Amino acid sequence: MTRPLRIGSWNIRKAVGLDWRRDPARVLRVLGRMNLDIVILQESDKRIAPRPPALPPEMVQQAGWTYIDADPATPSIGHHGNAILLGAGFSMSHFSPLDLPGLEPRGAVLASIRGHGNAFTIGALHLGLRRKDRLRQVDAVLDATRHFDGPAILGGDLNEWRTPGRLAPSSSAWTEIAPGPSFHAAAARFQLDRFLVDGSVDVLGCGVVAAGDTEKASDHLPVWIEVAFRNNT
Repeated sequence: MTRPLRIGSWNIRKAVGLDWRRDPARVLRVLGRMNLDIVILQESDKRIAPRPPALPPEMVQQAGWTYIDADPATPSIGHHGNAILLGAGFSMSHFSPLDLPGLEPRGAVLASIRGHGNAFTIGALHLGLRRKDRLRQVDAVLDATRHFDGPAILGGDLNEWRTPGRLAPSSSAWTEIAPGPSFHAAAARFQLDRFLVDGSVDVLGCGVVAAGDTEKASDHLPVWIEVAFRNNT
């Protein structure tokens, strides 16, 4: 078993906080205190063309992160707002942006990552509001993941209200992890922000960042998961 990894996921609502101020520096401060290796973000851009980033790339880099340029045709640091930030010592060998089926425009990003003795796949996704769309979208992402090597962790705002929710097919080896209530940040009741891990991933812990530690930076609270991989190089 190689060194454990700590991965965070956060819907940052375009860096607009509960006080309705857009403050990317505040978002990056919160991420910096979470002791993360990898960050998965949703709503990381302003959505309307040309999709300017909510977190300016130079600020992301100054904060010590490397972002995957998942949509080079736009200024965004993600694809459909889904971004992956890598901490020191991690690199990306290839990635795939996905357009997901459903009523609303939704997307995901899959990336092959190496670092600190690990080789694995990370997926960032933001699913739709209708359950029938979410089920189709998860199927599409899991199908695309088959073309990537190594253990896989997917995460994001899955918009699943059911507790527990089962978005992956029951016959699959995927496990859904809901760290706890993360929405609405003012009084969190719903476990919208979750992870999906495949059968070669050991989950060592997970949780939700307390509202008092997030500086009211978004309407979602950040979630995290700590994982280890078996027989991974």
